[in-house]
Amino acid sequence: MTGTRPAPRTGVPSAPSSGRLVGVDVARALALLGMMAAHIGDVPDTVDWSDPTSWGAVVHGRSAALFAVLAGVSIGLVTGREAPPGPPTIGRLRARLALRAVVVVVVGLLLMTLGTPVYVVLPTYGALFLLALPVLRWRPWALLVLAAVCAVASAPVVIALLPAYAGAGMVGVQLGLVYPVVTFATYVLVGLAVARSWSGTRRQVRLLASAAVVAVVAYVVGNTVAPVPADTTGAFPGVPFVPAGAGVAPALAQVLLSPRDHSSSIVDVVGTAAVAVAVIALCSLVFDGRGPALARVAFPLAAVGSMPLTVYALHLVVIAAWPEVPHGASTWWAFTVGAVLFAMAWRRFLGRGPLERVTGAVASAVPLQSQREPGRA
Repeated sequence: MTGTRPAPRTGVPSAPSSGRLVGVDVARALALLGMMAAHIGDVPDTVDWSDPTSWGAVVHGRSAALFAVLAGVSIGLVTGREAPPGPPTIGRLRARLALRAVVVVVVGLLLMTLGTPVYVVLPTYGALFLLALPVLRWRPWALLVLAAVCAVASAPVVIALLPAYAGAGMVGVQLGLVYPVVTFATYVLVGLAVARSWSGTRRQVRLLASAAVVAVVAYVVGNTVAPVPADTTGAFPGVPFVPAGAGVAPALAQVLLSPRDHSSSIVDVVGTAAVAVAVIALCSLVFDGRGPALARVAFPLAAVGSMPLTVYALHLVVIAAWPEVPHGASTWWAFTVGAVLFAMAWRRFLGRGPLERVTGAVASAVPLQSQREPGRA
C-alpha cells in the first residue's frame, strides 16, 4: 500500500466487468465519427437551422472539441477521479501521462507524413497531456477559472502567433495553429474539472442542464452580436476571421464573439466546450449503470470509443491509401460500419486496441506501487 487513499465510489457506476465507463466510451465514439464526417462526409460548412440538410455541419469544431474535453475527462479518471493522490503516487502518474503524451505526439507526427488533406489533431492532443500535468490536483473551480482565462485569451494569442506561421505549409499549420494550444487547453481543463466532479446522478443532471444553458446562451449572444459573415472566403481553421472593410467594433466582435466554428473566439470555445460537456453527461446518464441490456446496446459504439487512438489513426491510413475517396454520406457510412465492425471484433477477442496497448506498455515503464482499484473497498 502507498498510504494514498483510493478514489471514492462514484455515483456513476462503471461498465460491467471491464471497469470502463460505457457512457464515456460512447461519447468518445461520437467524437470520432463526427471527425470522420468532417473529413469525408461532405457535410455543409455552416448550420442553417431552417434547413435540416445543413444540420450535419454541427460536426465542424464540436467533434474535435468533444475529443479534447474527453481527453481531460480521461486524464481525471485515470488519476483518481474526485480524489487525486498525493506524493509520491501523483508523481508516478504524471510520469506515465507524460510517456502517453510522447506516444500520442509520435503517432500524430507519423500520421502527418501520410500527406492526407486532413489536419491531424494528435500532436496538439499529446501536448495538452503535458500541459495538464501541473494541475492534476487542482480543485474543479480552479480548473474552470483557468479554463475561462484560456477561453478569453484564445483569439488574442492566436493573432499574436500568426506571424510565426507566415509561409507555413500543411505540416507547419497543424502544429499549434489549426488546433491552437490555448484554445484546446480550455477543453482539457473543462474535461478534467468534469472528471473531478463525477459523483452522483444528480450532479450529472446538473452538468447536462447547465452545459445546455451555457451553449444556448453563448450561441445566441454570438449570432446576435457577431453573426457569421455571408462570405467567409479566406477564413482559416483556428484563426479569427474579419471580413474586409469591417469597422473597429464589428471586427472586435468577430474576433471575440463569433459563433463560427474553429474561430477561437470566446463564444466558439465556450459554446463547443458546453456542447461537449452536455454530450458526455447525457451519454453517462443513459448508459452508465443501466444494466447489461443497455451495455449490449451500447457495445458497438463503446467498442469504437474504447480504442480512439487506433480508430483515429486507421481512418487516416485508409484515406491515405485511397486518395480518390469520394466524399459523401455513403462514404461516411462505410467508414462508420468498418470502424464499428473492426472495433467490436478486436474488443471481443483481443481486448484493448493495438495502439492503446502500445501506449499502455510505454506508460507502464513507470511502475506504480500496489494499491486498491478505484471505487472498490
